Amino acid sequence: MPPPQLSEEPEDEDWLATYADAITLLMAFFVLMLSFSKIDLPTFDAVMAGLKKEIGMGEGTGKTVVQEVSAALETMAFELNMEQEVDVYTDAKGVVIEMASKSFFIPGTSKITPNGLLMIAGWSETLTNDKFKYFYVEVEGHTDDDPINTPQFPSNWELSAARAAAVVRVLETRNVHPFQLKVVGFGPSHPKVPNRDAQGNAIKANQAKNRRIVVHLVQMLPGEKAELDDVLLQERLAEEERRRAIEEEARRKKVQDAVGAATLATP
Repeated sequence: MPPPQLSEEPEDEDWLATYADAITLLMAFFVLMLSFSKIDLPTFDAVMAGLKKEIGMGEGTGKTVVQEVSAALETMAFELNMEQEVDVYTDAKGVVIEMASKSFFIPGTSKITPNGLLMIAGWSETLTNDKFKYFYVEVEGHTDDDPINTPQFPSNWELSAARAAAVVRVLETRNVHPFQLKVVGFGPSHPKVPNRDAQGNAIKANQAKNRRIVVHLVQMLPGEKAELDDVLLQERLAEEERRRAIEEEARRKKVQDAVGAATLATP
């Protein structure tokens, strides 16, 4: 008598439903956490760069865009022998550049010194590089608490704003897009160190530190990058349309001149 055939029991796949539910709940949890969190792009980029370097993804040094632009700006300060006057570092928003006013502005004015112009021109070259163009450039002007009262600058508010605006004007003339630029005048309201001692006497060294320009390079979010790209595209299309209109007008004038000449030549 042949042995009875063994029948395979159907696999129990009920666990798959439980597993899928768990994964869905986990994903919903992280989405909820993300919705309450502030995205720290520099830190996120640094973590991703580290991961890529560890697992061998991509090429290059593993530096983030923030680290690369910071290194480029520091190198520029050394090349211009202004490393003692310019402090470059990173924070949660991106890159911070602090400039001592005494080296960048003629005292009591918003006129930039020749060395200051060279430095800002160098920044412009970096910030218009395709690799580094997706940054907002927020320029802050700061003064000490010594009052100023001139026809041009009735107070330190006007002086601080004018100095920040002077930096922005140089950046704009060197093709940093206005979409990226922002001017803030803080006057003496955000001192880096106390301007005066407990007796109210001015601390000259501290006042010098407080007279400064602070530039924040803030990384754009994906939607903001797309908005900048759209602005650049619309401007390019408008420029092409203007150029076509000028060429068409030149052709029309040439034809009219030829017809006029032929008419005058006809007996």
